[in-house]
Amino acid sequence: MARQVLLFLCLLSLHSVIGQVSYSIPEEMPRGSLVGNIAHDLGLQSKRLVSGKARIFTRDSDEYIELNRDRGVLLVKEKIDREALCRQTTPCALHFQIILENPMEFYSVTVQITDTNDNAPTFQKGEMQFKISESAITGAKFVLERAVDLDVGINGVKDYELKPSDHFSLKLHSNADGNKNVEMVLQKPLDREQQEQMSLVLTAVDGGEPQMSGTMMILITVLDANDNAPVFTQHTYKAAVTENSPKGTVVAAVTASDADRDSNSKISYSITNALDDVKKIFDVNELNGVIILTGNIDFEESRNYQINLLASDEGGLTDSCKLIVDVQDVNDNKPEINIMSKTNMISEDAELNTVVTMINIEDKDSGENGKVNCFINENIPFTLKTSTSNFYTLVTDGDLDRERASEYNISVSCSDEGVPSLSSSVTLTLHISDVNDNAPVFERSSYEASIVENNTPGLSIFTVKARDADWNQNARVSYILEDSSVNGVPVSSYVSVSADSGVIHAVRSFDYEQIKDFHFRVKAQDGGSPPLSSNVTVKVLIQDQNDNPPQVLYPVQTGGSLVAEMVPRSADVGYLVTKVVAVDVDSGQNAWLSYKLQKATDRALFEVGSQNGEIRTIRQVTDKDAVKQRLSVIVEDNGQPSRSATVVVNVAVADSFPEVLSEFTDLSQDKEYNDNLTFYLVLALAVVSFLFITCLVVIISVKIYRWRQSRILYHSSLPVIPYYPPRYSDTLGTGSLQHVYNYEVCRTTDSRKSDCKLGRAGSQNVLIMEPGSTGTMQRMQTEKSILDEPDSPLEVSFQ
Repeated sequence: MARQVLLFLCLLSLHSVIGQVSYSIPEEMPRGSLVGNIAHDLGLQSKRLVSGKARIFTRDSDEYIELNRDRGVLLVKEKIDREALCRQTTPCALHFQIILENPMEFYSVTVQITDTNDNAPTFQKGEMQFKISESAITGAKFVLERAVDLDVGINGVKDYELKPSDHFSLKLHSNADGNKNVEMVLQKPLDREQQEQMSLVLTAVDGGEPQMSGTMMILITVLDANDNAPVFTQHTYKAAVTENSPKGTVVAAVTASDADRDSNSKISYSITNALDDVKKIFDVNELNGVIILTGNIDFEESRNYQINLLASDEGGLTDSCKLIVDVQDVNDNKPEINIMSKTNMISEDAELNTVVTMINIEDKDSGENGKVNCFINENIPFTLKTSTSNFYTLVTDGDLDRERASEYNISVSCSDEGVPSLSSSVTLTLHISDVNDNAPVFERSSYEASIVENNTPGLSIFTVKARDADWNQNARVSYILEDSSVNGVPVSSYVSVSADSGVIHAVRSFDYEQIKDFHFRVKAQDGGSPPLSSNVTVKVLIQDQNDNPPQVLYPVQTGGSLVAEMVPRSADVGYLVTKVVAVDVDSGQNAWLSYKLQKATDRALFEVGSQNGEIRTIRQVTDKDAVKQRLSVIVEDNGQPSRSATVVVNVAVADSFPEVLSEFTDLSQDKEYNDNLTFYLVLALAVVSFLFITCLVVIISVKIYRWRQSRILYHSSLPVIPYYPPRYSDTLGTGSLQHVYNYEVCRTTDSRKSDCKLGRAGSQNVLIMEPGSTGTMQRMQTEKSILDEPDSPLEVSFQ
């Protein structure tokens, strides 16, 4: 098998390779026959065809050639009949492209189909009949039907042979299209009387190997004299018709004349084309020679037609001519857009001029009607570039950003230059894949939140929120507490951040008096690779709570000494006695203090300023006013609920210091007396409790013992003699103590002058506290002075 290979390669700057390879094979090759080693001819390796998913792209639906990727060769897929594929068109070729991906490449391949002598010449009719007048002159021509051979070139009809050749010879005329017109020429006059009927055999042979032939019978009837044949006015006629013209359209008219008269001059017209479809498209009026359209005419199928016309009279004389019909193109075909290869998704970080799609454009029209211009919609980062004739490449022409546009609907529109212009379009959907190119962004540039002190650990304070414009894993945000310290303590011991939700929780209970606010930073990090992050500053304010009572700074309350303010008896109204000074470590309204007089020896003598704590007289001091004045002042804050503190202010109404000293010495000893009394009361309570428990144990033990003794005596014969201890009396069952003890306590309205008497049977010792004994305020060996306020209970201590 002879093969010819022609290889043209050219490299472009669009990441695609374009080349052209040509092969030549004979028709009728069996399926699987080798066409050519495409990998070798293109300079490619076989594995490139496999990795690039090489495939054949053809505009036609029929595929006669297949690609074997593993071997890198082209094989015959279906048996090829050149005559069915191309008819009389030469050369006959198959055109297709080979497409590769990653990177995208395509190559144009042309396979020329050469003819083999597989068809014998044939005649459309098995016989032809002629009526020839005996008066026909020598040299008269009779047009014979041309033989049809579907083969082309040397395999087509080569020669004709006529037998017997006593009266006629053959004359061949070569046409511009390569075909031959056959005429039978009268060489010897006919004589009807000698031979009225003649039978001839016309044989057509081709030039192939082996040589093939076809025959047709020619029957000749000799008529009486009709010695003038019809003659066309022109040997060649020309006409033009627009494609898509309706049926019945007049194409042209031919005219022939005959010098004979009567019936011998009556001419009839006919079309003699046998090979093509002319008779299906055109028809001639037998009487007047007008040619009309009877079928559809399409410029894209055939640009011109040759109509062979025959004029014959009733005497059998004929003449022939040809009509060349040029088909005029109209813009009746839209451009066809063929997607050769495309990508449905592209990364947003793709470089400029990245190939997205390869497109082939075809317009079957010609001239201006077949010139096509293509464009895409505006304001998108893509452009359409021309690679070769009728081939376009869609490439990136700008930066892609998935966050701005996640997909593009690219409309490719192509229009021709015909009038009116026809256009077609196709929409390509291209998805943009995400790249982690956006860091998380917080909703605020900084955050500020507050929490009330004394909170529960784990309490949610507030939430920080960040958003990432990327997609999927690249947009998944995690929150991280950055390392820092607050007053030397790690911030993680104050707050924690939920990695998924950004909720900030308090780790400890806050105290406003220790820390009023603190700052820290939270980082938002996405899940991309590498991850991107951003920071935000968070300020937490501790809100005060009324958890501290007021503290009195003055007057100072001490346990060992007594402080008293002196007021002269000559003091006027509004005299400033002293000022109670207090503070509250809380803040705001929780630290607003107010002062109230809770108790006073004489409420009509003093008042306390509610805002400043100043103690002033509200009337003139008189001699009747007691020297010792005791004021109880309560200090309250403005919190909810409010807290308070109480301070006792001792005021001495006197003009001299000795008078004050004698009065307030009692107070110091009275406080010591109260302290001792508390201690003894606690001690007595403990002793009584111990004795009570002991008595219970003893009584239970005695009961058990007696029960056991009674059981023993019950079983014995001894008499029971009760025993009574000395001085025991159960008169009235009141107990074992004698009824001779008594106590006597006498009080007056002034506790400093109270009398206390203790009587006991037998000794009759009596402690008498006279009024005069209270002047020195000294402790006696067997008694202690008792000092109490008029409204306080009686306190007595024995040592």
